[in-house]
Amino acid sequence: MYEPGPCREEGVVSEPEPEPEPTGVSVSEQPAVSRSSRLTVITIVVVVAVRAMSRLRRESSRQSVITVELIQFIIQYRAKETQEKKKRRLADEDDELSEVQPDAVPPEVREWLASTFTRQMATSRRKSDEKPKFRSVAHAIRAGIFVDRMYRRVSSSALTAFPPDVVRLLKNLDDWTFDVFALTEAASGQVVKYVAYELFNRYGSIHKFKIAPGILEAFLHRVEEGYCRYRNPYHNNLHAVDVMQTIHYCLCNTGLMNWLTDLEIFASLLAALLHDYEHTGTTNNFHVMSGSETALLYNDRAVLENHHASASFRLLREDEYNILSHLSREEFRELRGLVIEMVLGTDMTNHFQQMKAMRQLLTLQEATIDKQKVLSLVLHCCDISHPAKQWGVHHRWTMLLLEEFFRQGDLEKELGLPFSPLCDRNNTLVAESQICFIDFIVEPSMGVMSDMLELILAPIAPMNKAKPATLVEHEATATSTNNSAIVIPNSGITPSMEKPRERTEAKTTAAECLARKSLTGNAGSKFNIPKPWLICLVENKRIWKEQAVKDAEARALATAAEEAAAAAAAAAEEGESKPETEAADGEQSEPAAEPADGAAA
Repeated sequence: MYEPGPCREEGVVSEPEPEPEPTGVSVSEQPAVSRSSRLTVITIVVVVAVRAMSRLRRESSRQSVITVELIQFIIQYRAKETQEKKKRRLADEDDELSEVQPDAVPPEVREWLASTFTRQMATSRRKSDEKPKFRSVAHAIRAGIFVDRMYRRVSSSALTAFPPDVVRLLKNLDDWTFDVFALTEAASGQVVKYVAYELFNRYGSIHKFKIAPGILEAFLHRVEEGYCRYRNPYHNNLHAVDVMQTIHYCLCNTGLMNWLTDLEIFASLLAALLHDYEHTGTTNNFHVMSGSETALLYNDRAVLENHHASASFRLLREDEYNILSHLSREEFRELRGLVIEMVLGTDMTNHFQQMKAMRQLLTLQEATIDKQKVLSLVLHCCDISHPAKQWGVHHRWTMLLLEEFFRQGDLEKELGLPFSPLCDRNNTLVAESQICFIDFIVEPSMGVMSDMLELILAPIAPMNKAKPATLVEHEATATSTNNSAIVIPNSGITPSMEKPRERTEAKTTAAECLARKSLTGNAGSKFNIPKPWLICLVENKRIWKEQAVKDAEARALATAAEEAAAAAAAAAEEGESKPETEAADGEQSEPAAEPADGAAA
């Protein structure tokens, strides 16, 4: 009969019981001997462990003081290193401006470059006899700046019937220098409505993302109102359209659109449209110096850029203006992140850091450039590109920008603030400032953008597709299978809702895979993009230099005339005072002559 053995713990391998040896010890005494030996071993192990733990505890207690000292040293070292990095960063930014020779560039222009395109604040200080008169910017701006609604609401079908003159001018939308001023006259000021709808339609965004025409019309109407809210001479709806058209040129004529997805193209156009939404017509430095509510809200950092992005997405949250309602959650997050990154990238104080980082990436052998950095740089260059347009357009933009600066200077004078650079109506060197702006800001920026686009587009250069279809092209028939298009006369058109950028899945995958690598092209044949801005920059700079010489001569003549007038006034005063002096001398000499006569008598 089977009898169960003693219980054993699970997982413990049982040892075979030793065979009894023919000794004098009985079998019953052997387990006791085995247990005593095991207890002895366990006791020894415990004692050794306790001693080891006590020794480690003593050593750790001795080292605790050293550890605290090391931590304190590391904290101090890190703080000092952070300060040094900040100093080096500011020094690097200043190095970018070190090429501006003090004897060649007026101090005011150099100060404007430093305060606008670096993180350095304006160095202008208040006169000692002036008392601060800080007021709320919101209080100052509210007085008469708000405008009534500009345009009455039109039916949703209005977008499908463009005026003939607008259609004619939109044919030039692919040109580098697009005359937005001529368009605003033909469009009765509603340039955002026509250009934004045209570009969204060209790239198929309306069809791809299922944007309802009525909601799009309402959204564009509100965007136009936001840009016209403060009646800015420069940062208004015309500037928004100009930047949007310029980024369209970069997408279309360089082939950049083939490196991007449909969502990224849509985000790029949307960011260009909204990058200065509800601009106040004043600079970030003005908001910070005056302590405006917007500056307090965003802690003095990228004040306007944060407001542009925030106000835009607050508008898009409203159902009647939400053109993003049919995007998936993932698509919305991607678009929102890209738009915010691009809009914040237009902060001019990040200019030199942005340029330096991109130059470093371009020097790498196998550079992988993030799409957000690429599009942020492209939008930044488009934002400051008007000096790279033809002279007539550039000069008009310059005068409008200076007028906006002068209005800020008037407001600064009213609030008791020091004048920001180039904001004093009576002491601003226009030609010199534009020459420096072209030499040290625009021209290097366009060069870096060109190198970047040529680097990332070289691998997909053979795959560049045709330009997107224009709004004035339409299907010949509804059943056409070859997507042939004809030009509609200027008497009114019906935009096609078809997607102009259809591409097969295989081509999309291949293009995206090549684009993600962002490698340099073959050394044998370098890929080049068109650069129409080079000729414009040279020509505009030449004209400004001629103007600078004329302005210098006019200032010299004015100074000479003032000196001559002052000298004449001084001579006149001296001439008036001389007879009085002679008369006084005569009165003093008469009493002295009487004694002489008396003596003679």
